[in-house]
Parts: sequence; structure tokens; C-alpha cells
Amino acid sequence: MKNINRIKEDMGLYAEINYGKSIHDCTNQEMYQALAKTIMKDITPKWLETKERYKDKKQAYYLSAEFLMGRALDNNLNNLNNKEEVKEILSELDIDYKDIEDSEKEPGLGNGGLGRLAACFLDSAATLNYPLTGYGIRYEYGIFVQSFTDGFQYEEGDNWLEYGDPWAVRKQSEAVKVKLAEEEILAVPYDTPIIGYGGETINTLRLWQAEAIKPFDFQTFDRQDYLNSMWNKIAAKTISRVLYPNDSNEEGRLLRLKQQYFFVSASLQDLVKKHLSKYNSLDNFHELHAIQLNDTHPAVAVPELMRILTGEHNMDWDRAWNISVNTFAYTNHTILKEALEQWPISFYERLLPDVYRIIEKINHFLLEELREKGIDQDRVRDYEIIGDGHIKMAWLAIYGSHSTNGVARIHSNILKDRELKHWYEIFPERFNNKTNGITQRRWLNQSNPELAEFITELLGTDKWIIDLNMLKKLEKFQDDEDVLNRFLEIKQIKKNQLAEYIEEVEGIKINTNSIYDIQIKRLHEYKRQLLNAFHVLDLYFRLKDNPQLDIVPRTFIFGAKAAPGYGRAKGIIKYINEIKDLINNDEEVNSKIKVVFATNYGVTYGEKLFPAADVSEQISTAGKEASGTGNMKFMLNGAPTLGTLDGANVEIVEQAGEENNFIFGLKVEDIENINNSYNPREYYENVPGLKRVVDTLIDGTFSDNNTGIFGELYDSLLNGVNWERADVYYLMKDFESYRDAQNRVNEVYKDRLAWAKKCWLNIANGGKFSSDRTIKDYVAEIWKI
Repeated sequence: MKNINRIKEDMGLYAEINYGKSIHDCTNQEMYQALAKTIMKDITPKWLETKERYKDKKQAYYLSAEFLMGRALDNNLNNLNNKEEVKEILSELDIDYKDIEDSEKEPGLGNGGLGRLAACFLDSAATLNYPLTGYGIRYEYGIFVQSFTDGFQYEEGDNWLEYGDPWAVRKQSEAVKVKLAEEEILAVPYDTPIIGYGGETINTLRLWQAEAIKPFDFQTFDRQDYLNSMWNKIAAKTISRVLYPNDSNEEGRLLRLKQQYFFVSASLQDLVKKHLSKYNSLDNFHELHAIQLNDTHPAVAVPELMRILTGEHNMDWDRAWNISVNTFAYTNHTILKEALEQWPISFYERLLPDVYRIIEKINHFLLEELREKGIDQDRVRDYEIIGDGHIKMAWLAIYGSHSTNGVARIHSNILKDRELKHWYEIFPERFNNKTNGITQRRWLNQSNPELAEFITELLGTDKWIIDLNMLKKLEKFQDDEDVLNRFLEIKQIKKNQLAEYIEEVEGIKINTNSIYDIQIKRLHEYKRQLLNAFHVLDLYFRLKDNPQLDIVPRTFIFGAKAAPGYGRAKGIIKYINEIKDLINNDEEVNSKIKVVFATNYGVTYGEKLFPAADVSEQISTAGKEASGTGNMKFMLNGAPTLGTLDGANVEIVEQAGEENNFIFGLKVEDIENINNSYNPREYYENVPGLKRVVDTLIDGTFSDNNTGIFGELYDSLLNGVNWERADVYYLMKDFESYRDAQNRVNEVYKDRLAWAKKCWLNIANGGKFSSDRTIKDYVAEIWKI
């Protein structure tokens, strides 16, 4: 980095230019902006050099509706290896680095694992010197800021751009127009640098902001119709206003479709335009572009590229289709049938009539190809992209790409053997697995520097930061009491730090010597936060019945957002908060158990939670979680998995050993063998303690404020609701097995060195779960860059 005096001068200059005052008179937010701009000035030459280095080579492009990036300052300084230098410089200016760091707003560009995976992939590609560009939407308000009112989730706008984004560069000259039916929208790109570890490669995340082509109508304003004079601007900006607008009604769903097409069309136009500026033909487009569709949100890219090639550039269909298929690859992120995206035909006819005609043509050629393959007419219906009044986006993505991958081995096998079996039978060469990963730069080196430094000390090198497989060498310390005790000391430091933060943010004082039992992830029924809540309540009742019950004190920490339109998920949040209030206010038990619901859980909160965890809750119904990445973050920070054999849990257990984790519950094959005679009431009536906790949903123990949501939850478990069978996710069946696993945790934790050994072997065997490995697999087997 440049010399110290230059950094001070640049920060002072940015403060004067932007705020009209000296750096010493600036607020923390203003100091943060000045520091970020100083870093941007310093890295820009390397950013430009990276673009120049790859300009004539095949590159990869990651199209995703979400990029859950987390704060940039600390991550960037860690990857540039100059954080300590900058802290020293700020200290000389009497500026506290932590104050600056905490003033940065977390970008509201994602919601869950899909978006965080995209962020990890960008980090890994830059670190490994692969040319990968991210394409998405620059949401003005992100998903929402979560708070609680009387235990219910309350959503407010996440104004993460309130002070601007010093890391983003607006590229007005590269704006493109996106056509929606009779409406045209301007897509303006904002580029953010993605700094690889060591700073050698700086890739780009390009996010599109929707704007009006004619934002102000002077004639309307002159007629004193002031509001309507700005209508075009308001309507256009709505498209990039909020991540995942509530889609419980038609207007919300139409807006989601607009968002998807908006960023896909802008991205493809951008790539085609740049390609044609260097080549006089699009015949080699697929030889220079590998485009990954992150789930079905960007699947409209398949017909959109065909529209551009055949409609705007007059290419014949067969040639265009060959280019398109060899350009695109598709990542499937879900096993849930209801989550395989479908759109009513009427939506496409209204918003994207030209694209819909292309989809009809794609469907026509698909059916012809199936007949040529000898698929009989009855089976052909299973493949139709257009059917029953809907467009099946997963089918479109599979047929229109050369690769379809799952994100954990068990997930990929389920796709091939069950959910997408008919597609696998005709295109077996297109199916493959890419088990997810996480970047150790953020999730260990940055968020747990104490453990990172200890690992470096033991290995005698910090090369593990770019080669996580080196952690395997830590296995030799598994019986070294000094090492295990040092690990426990570090874990205690992280637990103390989290306790201070929780007391400050949540107002709850927790026992730092308790087991930190943590479940943090998106709120969905299949992830079974409700099963966790039932166990917490059962433990509470057992303590009330027997105050001498021999348990290690336990702190149960939940963190989750429920989609605004997902009523049952919001009911589960309310229920957990009711349990929290009951337990935390009961002086007879609150010294032994406490409950915390982490408000507005996101990346920044996660950076404090993962390193402090003792237990990683990964309790989804077997066969429902595609992979998970939270499970990997917990593992890397030394928390054994308490979970089902689902998603990447299977591979975690293979790597670290089932004896070092706590596995329970039905397996995928068990569930497949359960027939329609499954009766959850059998377990409700006969499993000790289960009826008592389930009945709290309806017996007046807790209040749902007369919304009826608790009664609806009860019915969903025992009676079935809205044509669903009862207990779709087998909470009743798995409860006793889950409680037994929790009891095992309690017993094993009492032997501190035995527990530390389990934790240590999880860390030592976490190498497979680096996103570096995942990206290498994509590069070698799909993108060929």
C-alpha cells in the first residue's frame, strides 16, 4: 500500500472535498467513506490491470438474484494484507478502527445461502486468479430490517444506501435499455471490486440499477401535476427497489418477473455489446463466455439470448441454439417441488411477449427432439416447458444449458434418481455435482482471528488461507492437551465477545459458561426451527418438574428472517419469542437455560455467531436441504454438527467422522419407505413429553394475539391444512431421536477435553468445504476458463 503520509493526505482530501471539513471533524460514517475512497484509489490500477489481463480470454459470468456480500472494509483490508497497517495509520490520526468498521452498513443484496454462496464464489475466483464477473441487481432497500413487536416479526425498509456506497463505481456510459412489453427501462451498471487474497486479481461485481429513460416530464410539471411529472422515475426505480418483493399477490409476482428479466437482459446485452466491439461475429460467443445461472431466477436468460441472437442479429435458429446451450450452465438449489419456479403464461404474454414466443419455439423443438429419441407421447408431457398454463423455468434451464449441477452429493443424487430423473435419463452427460463451499478468508481468517493465528502458529505458515486442505495437518494435535486447552481458551474468548454483543443488542445477559446451541438460517418449515423450539420447551418443562435435572447450562440462539408473505414461518418466529419470554423471565430455570432470538440476522451478526458456537443445529428433514453452507462455517470454527443426514451434513460427517458429530432422525431412504399411513398422532400421543409441548400451541400457554396462527401450526402437524397431509416434515417422528441427540451433547460436553477433540477434528477436516475447491471444480468441469 502507498506510504503512510499519502494515505493521511488522501483521507483528508476526500473529507474536505465531500464534507467540507477536516478529517478530525468528520463523523465515523464520513471517516469510513473517506477511508474507503482512499483504498479505492489505491486498488484501481490493479483492477484495471486485471481487466486487461483477461480481455481476450474466455471468462465466466455468475448471474444471481442475490449477492449477500457482507461488509467490505474489513474483508478488503484482510485480503490486501494491510489491515494492521491501516489500523496503525488511523491510530496516529486518533481514529478508532472499530468505530469506522461498525459505521459501515451491510449491503442488503441477499437473503440466505444462495446469495452468500455467490459472494464466496466471487472471493474464491479472485483469490485463485480466475476471471469471474458477478451480475445482479443493485437493490435500493435489500430484503428488510427485522425487528420484533410483541414477538411478531416486523419489517422495515433496509436503506443500506443511505450514505451511498463508496465501493461502487457508476458506469453511466455502459447503461443499456431493457424492454418490458410497451415499457423501456434504463439499466445503469454499478461496478464493485472483488479483491482476491493477496490483491493480485481484482474481479468485478456488476449490479444494475433501474432508472427511467425520461425521469422528468416538464410539460406535466408545468401543468402543476407535480406527482405525475415524476411518475416514470418512480415506476422505473420500483424494479430495483427491494429484494424479493412480497409475492403473495399478482402485482408482487409481476414485479419479481420484471426484476428477473431486467437484470438478465441487461447483463446479456452488456456481454454481447462488448463481444461485438472486439469481434465482427457472435459465432464464437460461447468460446469466450461461460454463464452460470444461479438457480432459476435468471433462467429467462436462455430465451433472452436466443431472442438477441435470432431477432436482433438474424442468426439462424440451430446455430444460435448451439451457442446458447454451450454458453449456459444451471445450478439447482432446491429439492422442494413447490420451489421449482413456474410462471403463469399470462405473465409472460403481458410483460415479455417476444420472449414468450421464443419459449414456445424452444418447447416445440424440445418435443421434436424427444420424439426423435423415441420418447412415447405419454412421457413427453413430463418434459414440456409450457404446460398446465405455466412455464417451468427449471425445465427451460436444463434443456437450454450444457450442465445441471446440484450443490451436495446427496442433493445431486436425489435430482438424478427422483426429482429430475426423466431429464437425467435423456441427458446423463449434463448432470454433475458441485458440493458448496465457503471462503475461509471471511469465515475464519477475518471473523475468528484468534483461531486463525493459532492455526498459523501450529502449521508454521498462513498458506492455509489459500489452501484449506492444509488443515488436515492439524489432526496430529488431536490428543495434545495443551493444544486442546488453547482451543478452548480461544472458544471462550469468542463466547465472551458474543455475550457482550448480545447483551448490548438484545438486552439479554447470557451465561458464558453455558453451551451455545445455535440455529441461524432462513426461516422455513423444512429447516425445522419448530422442532428445535419444541425441544427447548420440553427441556424447560423437565426442569420445572425436576429442578435437580443434571444439565450443563444451555443458551439456545435462533437467528432467522421469514419472508413477509410466509405466514406460517412468521408464526413460528412468534412462537419462539413466546418461549423465550417464558424461560428468560422464569428465575427458577433461567440460570440453566436461556433463549435468544438474534434480531435482523445477517452476515455481520453471523461473523460473531459462528466462531462462538458450541453446537451447530442442522436439523432439516432429510432430503429437503440441498446443501447448506452455515454447517460448513460452524465446522470450520470448531462446532460439531447436531443434525440429520441431509445436504452437506452427509459429507461433513464423512470427513470429520460420525463419532465427532451428533446425527439423529430419519434418513432419506427411511422417508421414501414411509407410506401414506404415516400418522403423527401416534408419536404425539406416545412419545413422553411431546403432547405437552405441542399442546402449548392451543391450550393458552402462549398467546398468538388472536391471529389463529398457533392453531394453524397445530393443525398442520396433526390434522393437515390446505390439502397437505399432517406433519409434512416429520417433526413428530423425529422428536424423540432429536431429544436423545441433545442429551448426548449434554453428556459429552461435560468432558471438556473429549469435547475439544471433537471440535478440533471438525476443524482439521474442513478443507473440503472451501469455496476454492468448489470454484476449481466449476472451472475444470463446467466453465473451462
